[in-house]
Amino acid sequence: MYKVERNKKYDFTGQSYASVYPNLHKYPATMLPQIGIEILKELKIKNGALLDPYCGSGSSFASGLECGLTEMYGYDINPLAVLISKVKFTKIAPKNLLSEKTSFRDNIFDLLKNEKYSESLSIPQITNIEFWFSKEVINKLALIKHCIDNIKDINIRDFFYIPFSETVRECSYTRNNEFKLFRMKSEDLLHFNPDVISVYLNKLNETILIYNYCYFPKLKDHVKVDVKYSAFNTHDECFDVVLTSPPYGDSRTTVAYGQFSTLSNEWMGFNYARKIDGMLMGGNKPKHCIPEGLIGDYITQINKIDSKRALEVSSFYEDLNTSIQQVAKSVCNGGKSVYVVGNRTVKNVLLPTDQFIAEKFEENGFKHLITYERALSNKSMPCRNSPTNETGKTVNTMMWEYIVVCEKQ
Repeated sequence: MYKVERNKKYDFTGQSYASVYPNLHKYPATMLPQIGIEILKELKIKNGALLDPYCGSGSSFASGLECGLTEMYGYDINPLAVLISKVKFTKIAPKNLLSEKTSFRDNIFDLLKNEKYSESLSIPQITNIEFWFSKEVINKLALIKHCIDNIKDINIRDFFYIPFSETVRECSYTRNNEFKLFRMKSEDLLHFNPDVISVYLNKLNETILIYNYCYFPKLKDHVKVDVKYSAFNTHDECFDVVLTSPPYGDSRTTVAYGQFSTLSNEWMGFNYARKIDGMLMGGNKPKHCIPEGLIGDYITQINKIDSKRALEVSSFYEDLNTSIQQVAKSVCNGGKSVYVVGNRTVKNVLLPTDQFIAEKFEENGFKHLITYERALSNKSMPCRNSPTNETGKTVNTMMWEYIVVCEKQ
């Protein structure tokens, strides 16, 4: 087993994401930038190229920016995640945002003066659109999208899509406190009549305020944050440090990144939005369970209880292994990899993902330096839940995270 050291310094008790970098858009299971900032300082990493192969909404870039890194690269296959990361770290002059906001608002209200405005608008292909939105909301969202699409500057257009995505979620019939797609109760629908235009304009103002205050001042001209909409593939010895927080398990049974983003992605024109969870790690089932290695014994235990779940777990670890191989080849000699992960429980079997990551990096030319254990004091989930849905049968939810640090030899 690889050494694990309890380190309270990384707990950040009472702190949230917003304590350092308020997010422009809600996103599931985001890594605290404070973790990245502290570990980069501890490893004395002040320059070089940083990679995040599953960048999500860009926490690692916030960490790198705070530590003086100026060259960072990220990859993700969720269009919404890429949009959030790009907007946060693309430099746009505040005066240009304010000028475009004024023109945008004027265009909205000019179109609203025409009672038949909705007849000229195109509606994207949204699965079961009337199940998730009222007709009035559909028309207003289409109007906002029409005005956004008419913005000529692509960076500003992307910026205006951030509050649009938030508005889509808030004005839909989804339960906004859930990451998965669940519809409101029928009695709640009777009193649900959002003012879509006001919601959007308020969110636009808030997004501009956060960006101007927290992000723009740090985006110096020499800062480069390149976010690509794709899965990561090998780049031979290009990166000095990898800082990332990969998924803790397959998207279907852990954090449903695709479901959370589905309606936003469909409104933005991505016709495969409902397939994203299946495209992420663990989305395809293998024919055989992993028999060997550190994780093999744990999957064997699950297989004795539920063979289907064992195959799903195997699929995730096979994909994670493949990804680590590609990442390992892409790191310079002497470069560091930092993976922030949680160890999930499946069928009452605690899966040591932190140990798996250390093992696979060592198999690919790295040396494990240390794994820090930190308390998940800031997580928004119950301490216990009932995965079997049987009365009285509860188990602990995830209470710890692990910061796995390895170095390429």
